[in-house]
Amino acid sequence: MTRSLDIVFLGLSLSSSWGNGHATTYRALIKGLRQDGHRVLFVERDVPWYASHRDLPSPDFCELAYYSDIGAMLERHGERLDKADAVIVGSYVPDGVPLIDGLGALGLKRLCFYDIDTPVTLAKLDRGDEEYLALRQVPLFDTYFSFSGGRVLTRLEQRYGARRAVALYCSVDEGRYANTGEPTCWDLGYLGTYSHDRQPTLERLLLESARRLPSMRFVVAGPQYPAEIEWPANVERIEHLPPADHASFYSRQRFTLNVTRSDMIAAGWSPSVRLFEAAACGAPIISDFWQGLDELLPDRNALFIVRTPEDVVALLTELPDSDRLAAAAAARKLVMSSHTGVARAGELARSLSNLSANPAFDRISA
Repeated sequence: MTRSLDIVFLGLSLSSSWGNGHATTYRALIKGLRQDGHRVLFVERDVPWYASHRDLPSPDFCELAYYSDIGAMLERHGERLDKADAVIVGSYVPDGVPLIDGLGALGLKRLCFYDIDTPVTLAKLDRGDEEYLALRQVPLFDTYFSFSGGRVLTRLEQRYGARRAVALYCSVDEGRYANTGEPTCWDLGYLGTYSHDRQPTLERLLLESARRLPSMRFVVAGPQYPAEIEWPANVERIEHLPPADHASFYSRQRFTLNVTRSDMIAAGWSPSVRLFEAAACGAPIISDFWQGLDELLPDRNALFIVRTPEDVVALLTELPDSDRLAAAAAARKLVMSSHTGVARAGELARSLSNLSANPAFDRISA
């Protein structure tokens, strides 16, 4: 274990999981940090769409603070920010560019970025979209922690000027995600907020399969789906599923579907938090393909990679239960050994501690 660290996160949201996957990612990571004896303050912008959907307003594993004005927030938390071993800004933070500029002017010990949307971020930067991060700011960070690994890390350093790019995948809260033992309700399900670039895959793999298998039961959980979508009669809709109900949801599926955003497919090595959560619950996973997936969770051994509705229909109608359950058990074993919040917290703490030993960061211990 590394020495105890004091870390401040400025992220999209910890208090609300509504319409985002960031909250559960932060929760697993910060719980792991707390378990290892580290101290964390999480600061998030107080916005109405999360304020009205807060499912964790008072976490017991870290301090949580809200702000409306960047300048006032920096003044209020100035002493804590100055003394922190690391200040980590997350992707998609509202008004992220002026926030980062404000933090950069403080001369902090370590200023880092945690990109939970790396392929999306880089695609935005390539087209001049600086919604929450400016291209000029990438070299400001002592470490650029990336949701994506593999070749993306080299690209971050060589093309975008990151000083040090490190993979920090999402993780699962092993205390909350496990099979509940409930009876099966659905043959195939999907959990995810609507995304225009994921929708064609969801249409092709789940909705079309539902049309071809009218006697089977399907479910899609998540908010913001357009009203004009034509759902087959055997597809149940759940508008919002809070994290407290995720384990039950996954446990009641014969298979669960993982669908990946197009930017993340192009980048590869971008496992979503939903992938790890489903595996931790013992749900057999059907997934679209991206580079690196079958190295994290081997195809036909720990999950089932599909490309067409025919592939999905064949799994739902022909795969023996023994093969289905064996893959689920293998996926759970891999995730629980390497992709829990505790495991990821250890990676983060070691990476932050190693910065002080790097001559390029002598100013940290000055």
